[in-house]
Amino acid sequence: MATETFYDVMRRQGITRRSFTKFCSLTAAALGLPPAYAAEIQNAMETKPRIPVLWMHGLECTCCSESFIRSGHPLAKDVILSMISLDYDDTLMAAAGHQAEAIVQETIQKYDGNFILAVEGNPPLNQEGMSCIIGGRPFLEQLKEAADHCKAIISWGSCASWGCVQAARPNPTQATPVHKVPGLADKPIIKVPGCPPIAEVMTAVIAYILTFERFPELDLQGRPKMFYSQRIHDKCYRRPHFDAGQFVEHFDDEGARKGYCLYKVGCKGPTTYNACSTVRWNGGLSFPIQAGHPCIGCSEDGFWDKGSFYNRLVDVNGFGIEANADKIGVTAAGAVGIATAAHAAASAVRRARQKAGDEPAKAHDFEGQN
Repeated sequence: MATETFYDVMRRQGITRRSFTKFCSLTAAALGLPPAYAAEIQNAMETKPRIPVLWMHGLECTCCSESFIRSGHPLAKDVILSMISLDYDDTLMAAAGHQAEAIVQETIQKYDGNFILAVEGNPPLNQEGMSCIIGGRPFLEQLKEAADHCKAIISWGSCASWGCVQAARPNPTQATPVHKVPGLADKPIIKVPGCPPIAEVMTAVIAYILTFERFPELDLQGRPKMFYSQRIHDKCYRRPHFDAGQFVEHFDDEGARKGYCLYKVGCKGPTTYNACSTVRWNGGLSFPIQAGHPCIGCSEDGFWDKGSFYNRLVDVNGFGIEANADKIGVTAAGAVGIATAAHAAASAVRRARQKAGDEPAKAHDFEGQN
């Protein structure tokens, strides 16, 4: 029996053709694609079989899975039950123990070279991987075996992409990101970093791969450009306060109450590439900066070893000139003072001339602009 397509599954569940078409249009929008691509998505979901996926977990906290199941569009249930064939995920699957582990071998044999390996977390290399044991076997061993037979690898989150906190100095277990594991470098790998990644970013990456049978365009670090090509700072709603030199100096000060820029209390938005300020979290409701907390740069390599999350960045330029935040604040205040003094001086000269009869009085400072 041929593998069902996404459309077959939706029709079996009673979804109408109209609702299916609407779903494809919304998916195109979520991917940031022009409306014309909705037809390509529709064709892919009607004709292409669901992609088998093995979702494996190493050293991690499961925050990526927690984020994934909260996706608003596409819904996680649609991705898991319809768009892909999630054959194994020890967090979400009903099976357990030997029954669950047997599915891994079955998938490898049945779909050799044609399944996606999604990895959440990373393997420890020291002591032959003995710091992470799953089903009686080192995760490192399981990862290498599955990777040998997969079509491509998705590295979910900063643990799989960069190493994250378990790789922090001195890293006694030698926790290692997926792309640096010996023997895996020759496989196509897409990194979707973040601690965790945004839910809609995760589901959108899967939808893109299903539709176009390839990875989206990646940057030099292997991240999808559609979500990681701009800094959080570039689209942050507090950016005007940064440009105006208006900063929170201490948590809960007057600047914090007014929603000023969080740069001086450690915000890493100017150096962090992610879609938090545009896609946001919890169905587009909010993101950390909107909640009053500075960005900690969790989607960037090495963020865990760069000192306190509340240490401010240095040499961040603003105003389109070579000036840091302190200079901007002082310069802005000085400019206001100079402008005020100049206006007062000009007014005094004008009044003196009018009094001497040298210059006729004007009815309006903006004469001719009414």
